[in-house]
Amino acid sequence: MDKSILVNNVSKKYKLYSSQKQRALDIILPKSYGEDFYALSNVSFEAEKGDVIGFVGINGSGKSTLSNIVARIVPETSGSVKIEGDSALIAVESGLKPSLSGRENIELKCLMLGFTKKQIQELEPLIIEFAELEKFIDQPVKSYSSGMKSRLGFSISVNIDPDVLIIDEALSVGDKAFSAKSLDKMKEFKQKGKTMIFVSHSIPQMKEFCEKILWLEYGRVKEFGTTDVVLPKYEDFINRFKRMSKAEKQQYRLKERE
Repeated sequence: MDKSILVNNVSKKYKLYSSQKQRALDIILPKSYGEDFYALSNVSFEAEKGDVIGFVGINGSGKSTLSNIVARIVPETSGSVKIEGDSALIAVESGLKPSLSGRENIELKCLMLGFTKKQIQELEPLIIEFAELEKFIDQPVKSYSSGMKSRLGFSISVNIDPDVLIIDEALSVGDKAFSAKSLDKMKEFKQKGKTMIFVSHSIPQMKEFCEKILWLEYGRVKEFGTTDVVLPKYEDFINRFKRMSKAEKQQYRLKERE
């Protein structure tokens, strides 16, 4: 099978500053100020066309950072990412302009992706219908609920028909009926041989939908393999982690980031 995603030794470094003054000094002076923080460290994985890969890990493990890098929204600090075809990220509010209406966001997003006005006119009613936002489509997005924003973002992304679809917690908000409809749409993409990355805290959804699991722990790959092998180990870890005290969790984080 052909590779659709190749991520090789990707790291992402941010600077943490204790004050705005320290941030300003780091910009204007040669001496380095601030603390280096690695959201990702030497992450590698690959996907075949048609793979559905789940990203799991506790909060702060780098799942969303890696999703944004694969979607080409955020650049990696080091390493390399190769994507075969176009990719689209679905996340709550991702890429939406709050001051614009839902309709204007659809048109802007499609124009940025190179669609013609005629193509946009054909896509627009399909996007609006799938998002179930007919009554609100001409209202500013800043007035939308989280569920409405998620529905609009999901509908835009699936209707532009990308080669690689990245879903980051987009089904965790909104009603169950729309989540079920969205999962059906994702299954349709799967049947078409599209590659998908699914980021969620829902273990049942991972079991139902994903064939492979990438387990991230504090920015590093803990394990990558088939769902039936990796997910039980992750579930066992989560059960143990939940039973830890606050102090034990902090000690564990420090140890794992060494």
